[in-house]
Amino acid sequence: MPGTIRGWLWALPLTLGFHTFGSGLPSPALAQEDNTVDVELVLAVDASWSMDFEEQIIQRDGYASAFRSEEVIEAIIYGGYGRVAVTYVEWAGMGSQEIVVPWTLIDSAEAAHAFADALERGTPRHFRRTSISGAISFSSQLFDENAFEGLRKVIDISGDGPNNQGAPVTLARDRAVEAGITINGLPLMTNAPGETMGYAIDNLDGYFADCVIGGGGAFVIPVTSWQEFPQAVRRKLVLELAGAMPGDPIDPVGFTNLRQARDVPPVISAQASNPASDVDCLIGERIWNDRRQIWSVP
Repeated sequence: MPGTIRGWLWALPLTLGFHTFGSGLPSPALAQEDNTVDVELVLAVDASWSMDFEEQIIQRDGYASAFRSEEVIEAIIYGGYGRVAVTYVEWAGMGSQEIVVPWTLIDSAEAAHAFADALERGTPRHFRRTSISGAISFSSQLFDENAFEGLRKVIDISGDGPNNQGAPVTLARDRAVEAGITINGLPLMTNAPGETMGYAIDNLDGYFADCVIGGGGAFVIPVTSWQEFPQAVRRKLVLELAGAMPGDPIDPVGFTNLRQARDVPPVISAQASNPASDVDCLIGERIWNDRRQIWSVP
């Protein structure tokens, strides 16, 4: 990926007051405040048909639990400004993106808990197809529509399959990276054989590393079972919110305990370019076209 830094492939098989901003309309109160934050973070979460209702609840609950955790709250308040802006989006095919929690300023434990509470309201929906490129493009636009000025802009993409609709994922990724956005990945390698009707791929972690993530310090944390999901999310958020790289020393006790958890394998660096890689970044589109010809699916 020219001009970008492919950051990290982190393999982890692991045993109130708040303000919201959306639609590009700053609140009058914000105009009188410093709107600088350590990071603007879009949590873009898979809501395609391959996710059943229980799995969608696991995802929302996992993020809610993370924002109530000591580790994540410390990652926020020990930052340079001690505040971050976060929004939570569920996505599937092209044009199927839904903002579940709008841009929210989190600058305290109370605000983090309020964000978690907002995640637990409402009933998840799911939609057809998988457009990671659509999710990246939609998420990229959200940075232009909020009232914050982040030192970093990060999109976190979770998903259980490759892109199969819309623009090639590498095109959307490269455009986002050119705009100064970092894209991290949480590939959900949780499906048993036959559960995805042939749309899943075995090397989803490699696909995310080579085709989805990009920008300074980008990383991937594969999840191989739903039991792993909550801790993987906490680890991911600590890195994203604290602006750390895997392996960086972080002082607060909660961070240290999280990093020293048992059964955590070493960090694996993913190179900026890997000519020997055999990952096909159009594999999802090829699978979809093959299935469409067999089943006459539009």
